[in-house]
Amino acid sequence: MFLRFLLISFCFLTLHKEASTIAWSASRQLSWNDFKGSVKADTDAVATTASGITFSYSIKRTNKKEVVGFKTKIFAHFYPEKSWYKAALADNHILAHEQFHFNITELYARKFRQRVVQLDASPALNKQLDKIHQEINQELSNLQKLYDAETDFSRNYEMQSHWQNHIEVELAKLDNFSSKQ
Repeated sequence: MFLRFLLISFCFLTLHKEASTIAWSASRQLSWNDFKGSVKADTDAVATTASGITFSYSIKRTNKKEVVGFKTKIFAHFYPEKSWYKAALADNHILAHEQFHFNITELYARKFRQRVVQLDASPALNKQLDKIHQEINQELSNLQKLYDAETDFSRNYEMQSHWQNHIEVELAKLDNFSSKQ
């Protein structure tokens, strides 16, 4: 399962924009049809969700190279070609578990946006943005691991319900920073 989280963390760094992605949206839930990757035979996992945060920015400078403003783009994406499931074992409960991996990614995209809006234009802006990016990705990875550990990869129904409620509450708190299409 550790490999799954390396994959999640790795995907946002290596996949090109041209690759097939699904942007997170409150109005669109994942379906098993979205999972197009090759099934991994050497794992007990029933499904793997590859999701990550894409991030880009531009900095506006004066003729004297003074930083006067910046813009960022931060999105939570699902990567169908890297996500897979074992059809014989998959059910709606497991799909909901996988959806919440994607929802956790959106939660951290919102946290990222929240931190970025607190920044001021300054000569250190590049370093600040890169630092926040690294911190968010580490926090995201840690929470994905904790989610799987505490829910026993969806097998603990009580904890699965607890986590779903928790993530929904956290998403609602950061609704002002939700992904805009």
